[in-house]
Amino acid sequence: MVEYFRGVKKEISRIKWTSKKELIKYSLSTVLFMLFFGVFFYVIDLLVALLRSSL
Repeated sequence: MVEYFRGVKKEISRIKWTSKKELIKYSLSTVLFMLFFGVFFYVIDLLVALLRSSL
């Protein structure tokens, strides 16, 4: 059991944690990406709805 936790501690020390600056950059990129595609698909949905209602 002790060996297991030593191994866990060793593996955790190998993890490269992101810096605060990188975390903010990646989070902002993700939010902007999601907003862009949300608006994109909303506009596509509106166009399809307009086309269907005009037929």
